[in-house]
Amino acid sequence: MPIARRPAKKKPAAKKKAAAKKKKKAPFVSKHPPKPRTREMLALIDKFRKVCLALPDTTEQEAWAEPTFRVGAGRMFAMCDSRRDGDPQLSVHVPAPLGAQESLVESDPSRFYRPPYVGSKGWVGVVLDSDTNWKMVASLVETAYSLIAMRSR
Repeated sequence: MPIARRPAKKKPAAKKKAAAKKKKKAPFVSKHPPKPRTREMLALIDKFRKVCLALPDTTEQEAWAEPTFRVGAGRMFAMCDSRRDGDPQLSVHVPAPLGAQESLVESDPSRFYRPPYVGSKGWVGVVLDSDTNWKMVASLVETAYSLIAMRSR
């Protein structure tokens, strides 16, 4: 003789709504303290921001007390770094195609470097200053954007 099973208890509507609210993710808010930045650094960040936000479906989100730029479902394709090994200069990190990081760093080590944390994944650091070639930066950002946007599909 088969064993009779109890019918499954149904959750009240209020509990279902509460469970649905828990599933929604709140926007990330950086808990890092703001970094001191000079007027020149802020101007460079604004210029870089315009380059990134000109691309479709791009958003800016602060993380690690730095502006980061994301595409689609929040995949990062560029981030600012206002403290490179204690240097008071601004740089940005972007993913690069296979082999590009090495050739860029080799071609101009004062401008390009292998950034911490993401350098092992092929990202390249680019120092921004008053002598920056913004066409080159825009090209690197567009390449980074396409690499990440392609992965998010």
